[in-house]
Amino acid sequence: MEKMLSEFSVGEKGIVKTVSGEGKIRRRLFDMGVTPGAEILLRKKAPLGDPIEITIRGYELTLRKTEAACVVMEARA
Repeated sequence: MEKMLSEFSVGEKGIVKTVSGEGKIRRRLFDMGVTPGAEILLRKKAPLGDPIEITIRGYELTLRKTEAACVVMEARA
C-alpha cells in the first residue's frame, strides 16, 4: 500500500518508492540519503506532528512534515 511518509504512524516501516517536490527540497532529501529503495522506520513524531524522526541507512534523521510529504512510500508489515 502506497502512502506518504508524513502519513506514517510511529513504529511503521516502509521502502521509498519515489521522491517528489521542488528542486531544493528534492535535492536536500537525496543528499540526506532519502532515495528510492531505502528502508525507513518512523521513530518519533512531535506532539503536533512536525517534525518527525526517522531511521534510514543506520542513522537518525529529522524531517519537517512538508519534506516528509514529498516521499512516497510502500508500507511494510
